Amino acid sequence: MDPLGAPSQFVDVDTLLSWGDLCEDELNSSDTATQTVPEDTIRSPFLYNKDINGKVVLWKGDVALLNCTAIVNTSNESLTDKNPVSESIFMLAGPDLKEDLQKLKGCRTGEAKLTKGFNLAARFIIHTVGPKYKSRYRTAAESSLYSCYRNVLQLAKEQSMSSVGFCVINSAKRGYPLEDATHIALRTVRRFLEIHGETIEKVVFAVSELEEATYQKLLPLYFPRSLKEESRSLPYLPADIGNAEGEPVVPERQIRISEKPGAPEDNQEEEDEGLGVDLSFIGSHAFARMEGDIDKQRKLILQGQLSEAALQKQHQRNYNRWLCQARSEDLSDIASLKALYQTGVDNCGRTVMVVVGRNIPVTLIDMDKALLYFIHVMDHIAVKEYVLVYFHTLTSEYNHLDSDFLKKLYDIVDVKYKRNLKAVYFVHPTFRSKVSTWFFTTFAVSGLKNKIHHVDSLHQLFSAISPEQIDFPPFVLEYDARENGPYYPSYPPSPDL
Repeated sequence: MDPLGAPSQFVDVDTLLSWGDLCEDELNSSDTATQTVPEDTIRSPFLYNKDINGKVVLWKGDVALLNCTAIVNTSNESLTDKNPVSESIFMLAGPDLKEDLQKLKGCRTGEAKLTKGFNLAARFIIHTVGPKYKSRYRTAAESSLYSCYRNVLQLAKEQSMSSVGFCVINSAKRGYPLEDATHIALRTVRRFLEIHGETIEKVVFAVSELEEATYQKLLPLYFPRSLKEESRSLPYLPADIGNAEGEPVVPERQIRISEKPGAPEDNQEEEDEGLGVDLSFIGSHAFARMEGDIDKQRKLILQGQLSEAALQKQHQRNYNRWLCQARSEDLSDIASLKALYQTGVDNCGRTVMVVVGRNIPVTLIDMDKALLYFIHVMDHIAVKEYVLVYFHTLTSEYNHLDSDFLKKLYDIVDVKYKRNLKAVYFVHPTFRSKVSTWFFTTFAVSGLKNKIHHVDSLHQLFSAISPEQIDFPPFVLEYDARENGPYYPSYPPSPDL
């Protein structure tokens, strides 16, 4: 208890600025409220929402000092963990907390249990146990950490709590990578507020100085403060954004159960005919129809006996496996190359993706990881029409992707990639690259040749894409100016390539 007249060490959450109030000058401009979204714009799965942003607070400080309805304590399964968060809570709450915890008889990983706050400013403490992280059990760790945040929020909802102060549940001693864990924390809270936002007024993320930078970087992805920030953050969202509640999704675990078990479905007969597999010996109940015999399907593929529909289904399953792996791998080393990124739109309003050949050290990187990174970045882009700009500028033999890799990539990616790819602008090609491209598009893949446009100068490229819509690597501009002369924007580009 503070001496009479002394300032309290506790912090009232109502005095803290919300995330929505912490806007940069450009986000806080007077036209923010009147922004409109063009119909063909690709929106983020986490839309700009001023009301939700007003409920979220990022605060650098000790969660034990927050004056809110409940704070969160991260501990072990016996609720006796000695970490900075727990020790501060125990010290300020007083000895009665230990006695109350003994009555709980521990807490399982992912669960949440409630005690009084005792001498804290917070009325309650919600105790939860984060997972120990091992890369081989990453999926299980993600699910457990999601459960921690979800169960804390669910308990707060059930107890009609108006405000919750979160510590960073993934304690350092449990080995969970901070950035991965922050993605799960933010998206889980975001999804909860979307569904149950009327039940809670404030959610505070209490972070340390080391954790603050990661939260500052990732909060705009899940809580964009303007339409501009929403659009700017979209390319940086991970491939795995969970389901409607933020829970990690593993495609292999998803099964389809009939609405009326035992009753034949309308398209069941067509599917069975397409697969060409006799499933009658298995039975006709719902669980027996979850999936056909995979080994038999693969054998039929080799024998060329599967129908087109079944082949597409098999291809989709294979792509989902690659997508799932892309979501779980650490691809930061590939991302740091800045060889693939989204920029503006072309003259037809289609998304422009840039590939910088010189930034791909083919002989020094794991090309399977490069393939995974391409899938990771492109999966949400390819749902609508897009174009690729490939800068072949100043590449060497160490930057050239071989035809086997390109064929593998073309065979793996989902049909939407091929259907929605409208053009590939091959900038600064050499004679050798033109010949290689012709052979590849003629003999290795089909349907791509007519989409390839060799562009010898940026002047030609600007007839399809305005210069302000492309983020150019400086060396590309320097090379083009040296070889083709500087570009003067006062001269309008020609209408055709």
